[in-house]
Formats: sequence, C-alpha cells, structure tokens
Amino acid sequence: MLLIDKYAYLNKLASVHPLEKMIFSIGLLLATLIMRDERLSLITFFVMSAFIILGAKIPLTYYVKLLLLPGFFLLTSLVSILLSITPATHVLPAHLWSFTWMNWTIFIGKASALSAQQLFFIVLGSISCLYFLILTTSVQGICYVLRQWRLPSLLVELIELTYRFIFIFLESMYKIHLAQQARLGYHSPMQWLRSVSMLIVALFAEMFQRSRELNNAMQSRGGEAVYWQEMGSYSKKNWLGMATLFLFLIVYGGYFS
Repeated sequence: MLLIDKYAYLNKLASVHPLEKMIFSIGLLLATLIMRDERLSLITFFVMSAFIILGAKIPLTYYVKLLLLPGFFLLTSLVSILLSITPATHVLPAHLWSFTWMNWTIFIGKASALSAQQLFFIVLGSISCLYFLILTTSVQGICYVLRQWRLPSLLVELIELTYRFIFIFLESMYKIHLAQQARLGYHSPMQWLRSVSMLIVALFAEMFQRSRELNNAMQSRGGEAVYWQEMGSYSKKNWLGMATLFLFLIVYGGYFS
C-alpha cells in the first residue's frame, strides 16, 4: 500500500463524510482559482495545511515532501515567466534586472515578476486543497460522492480501475525488478539499459493479461465493479463551519474586488 493511500484511510478525519471534505476542498480550490488573490491563496494554504497537519495528524515531514514534488514543475514555470529575451537593440520595458550578452538581452520585467508572484501563491493554495482531499479521503469515498453527483458511471468506473491498476503495476514492477537484481541485471550501464527495456516489455505484457482477467471477472458479475465502504454521517457543525467560511470568502471577494 502506498503511504499516501495509507494516510487516506487511517487519518483522524477519515470518519468525516467524504461529501463534506470534497465540498470543503473543491470550494476553496475554486475560490482560489477564481478570485486569484494572493492573500486569499496564502490564507487557503495555511488553513488547509493546519487541517492536514493538526486535524488529520499527517506528519509534517511527509507533508513537506509532498509539497516538494510539484516544486520542480512550479520552478520551471516561474523561470519561463520571469525571464524574457530580446535583441539588445530593443528598448526594454519596465524591468527589475537585465543582462546583455553579445546581441541579446535577458531581463526580468516588472509585469512578469507580478505574474510569477501571483502564480506562485495560487498554485500553493491549490496544491494544499488537493492534498487535503487525497490525504483525508479514500478513492472509494471520492467515487461514492461522484456517484451521488450523478456523474457518468463509466467515468467513475474508469477512475476506480485506474486506481486499482496503480497497485497492480507497482507490485509487478517490484517483483520483476527484484528478480533482475538477483541475476545481476544492473551491474553495468549496458546491462542496466537492457534490463530496463525488458522490464518495460514485461510490465506491458503483465498489465495486458491482468486487464483481460479483470474484464472477464467484471463481465461474469454483470459488467459493473462494486466497491463497498461504510461512509460516515453528516455533521451539522461541519456544514455550518463551511457555510461561514464560504460566506466570508464571498464578502472578502466583493470587498476587495
């Protein structure tokens, strides 16, 4: 079991109804994306982080590691926004820094810096909302809510099957990789390349065979995958808290817009 999946089942907020957690996280996510306010995004990040660390009791070190995962993609995006290149003969717009090399000038414009700053806070708030959902709610709970929202059953089943195949894929990869290591399949660069290519081919064949077996099993049960999970009960206190928070966001957005 993946550690992130383990926390989704064993966290202190696991007993909270998944509908409440989804509305809470998706509501703040939409508010962050629509209002695009840096202060609101920062507030969202701290609120969600507090619920994750203090409410769900997710270890701080693990949460920080999760935040570092999208850091590379965010960093590359910020660099591409910040840096601009233009011929040295062109007049530069308002900028914070510039460097000329040969016939080209690299500079950081004020407008680009503001856009990068806004993007950083929005992404930070959005990531915290998504991490709150996946760290406190199991996939079965999410799919249960999606069914309640009358989403197409085919889409929900594809989500469940994709989730299931993640663990099948990892288990098969671990077994094949362990067998290759026992045969010294990674003792040289050329042998490493050969072993990796064979691992990919073997995984493809394994997944194809497993998918056929799973499809046959589903067809024998009528063609529908059924996942059972006992859901928690609704809490009036949680709904009142969410309504108060969303009302504050509406007033906040109207006041500062």
